Amino acid sequence: MKKIIPFVLAAVSYSNILIAAPSFISVDTEVLEKIRPHLSMQHTELFVGENATVLKLTEKQIQDISGVIHHKLNRCGGFAGFQTLEDAKSSADNQDDAEFGSKAIFADYLVNQQALTAPMMDQVSEIEIRNMILKLSGFGTRLYSSKQGLASSTYIKDQWSKMTAHRNDVTVESIKHRGYDQPTVVLTILGSEDPEEIIILGGHADSIADGHEAPGADDNASGIATITETLRVLVANNIKPKKTLQFMAYAAEEVGLWGSRDVARSYKKSLKNVVGVLQLDMTLFKGTKEKDILLTTDFTNKVQNEFLGRLIDEYVKVPWGFTACGYGCSDHASWTSSGFPASYPQEAYMHESNAYIHTDMDTLETAGGNALHATKFAKLAVAYLMELGN
Repeated sequence: MKKIIPFVLAAVSYSNILIAAPSFISVDTEVLEKIRPHLSMQHTELFVGENATVLKLTEKQIQDISGVIHHKLNRCGGFAGFQTLEDAKSSADNQDDAEFGSKAIFADYLVNQQALTAPMMDQVSEIEIRNMILKLSGFGTRLYSSKQGLASSTYIKDQWSKMTAHRNDVTVESIKHRGYDQPTVVLTILGSEDPEEIIILGGHADSIADGHEAPGADDNASGIATITETLRVLVANNIKPKKTLQFMAYAAEEVGLWGSRDVARSYKKSLKNVVGVLQLDMTLFKGTKEKDILLTTDFTNKVQNEFLGRLIDEYVKVPWGFTACGYGCSDHASWTSSGFPASYPQEAYMHESNAYIHTDMDTLETAGGNALHATKFAKLAVAYLMELGN
C-alpha cells in the first residue's frame, strides 16, 4: 500500500537504485495540511485542484512524504505520481472519469455459481500463501528502481508461467515502463465466450521503507501471494471462464501508482471493456477484532462493493464492514480514475492497519507468523472471479 512520507530527507541506503528525475505528484489537500507541520524540506505548490495539490519532488522526497503520512497519520497513500505537470493537474482537478467509475453499473452482479465455487473455498491453502510471502519478502527491498525489484517481478512471472504452462488459453507477459526496470506482470486467461469482457485481479509487487531494508511481507508480498493462490485454485480446477481474467502484479505503486496508472490509461485509450477490478494490497495482518474484511468506500465502485459483500456472506462467511481509504491509497484508484469499476477490500480499518509496513519490521512474524487472514481474501478473490467471470 502506498504511503505518504514527510518532506524530511532520511538517509536511504538502497543499493543499485536509479534516482529518477523529479516527478510531479498530486497529493490529497487534506492530507497535505495535516502533515505540513512535520515537513522539514521546502516544497513548491504548483497547483491546487478540487481534491488535491500538485507538487514537484525528487524520488527521495517522494519516499519521504510517504513515510510522514504513514508515521504521523497511521495510514497509507494520499498521493499519485506523474511525469508531467499537465497530467498531475488533470488528476487533481478532473473527476469526470472517477465519478463514472464509482457510480456506473458494469455487470449484472448475480450470485449463481455456487455449485462450482463453494467446493473451491476449502482448497485455499494457508501454507501456499505463507510460502510465497516468505519467498517474496526474502528478496528484501523490492523498490521499483532496484535490482531486487526487477528480480522479484521476474520470479512472479516465472511462477505464474510454470503454474499455467499446460494451458493454451493462458499467456504471461511483462509490461515495461519508461524510466525504470521493474515491469508489471500480467497473466491472461482468455474468455471462452465473451473474451472482450475483462476482469482484473491485481496488487503491487514493489516495496519501500524509510531508509531501511523493506521485506514488505504484508505490504505487499501478501497481496501478490494471495493473487497467486487464487490463480492456483482456479488452475487446479481447470476453470475456463466465459470472460477474460487477468492477474496483475503492478510495478512502482509505492512512489505514486506509476505501474497501474500506465496500464489503466493504456486500457482506456484502447477502449478495452474492463467490467471489474479487484485490488489486493495487504491481506496478512488482522488488525480489527470485530471485522475480517473492510470494503473501501471511496474511489471504488459502489455497486461492485455491494456485490463483494454478498460474496463474503455466501462464500467466505466472516464479519465484514466498510472503511475509507483516501485519495490514491492503492492501485484501485488508477482504475477508478480511468473510468473503470474497482474495489479494494482491506485487512483492517485504516487506523488499525499494520504499523510495521514501510519498515524493516514488515515480516511474516510481526504480522502473526501465519497467513490465515490472507486465506479469507483468497476465497473472496476466487468467488469474485468465478461469479463475475461466468
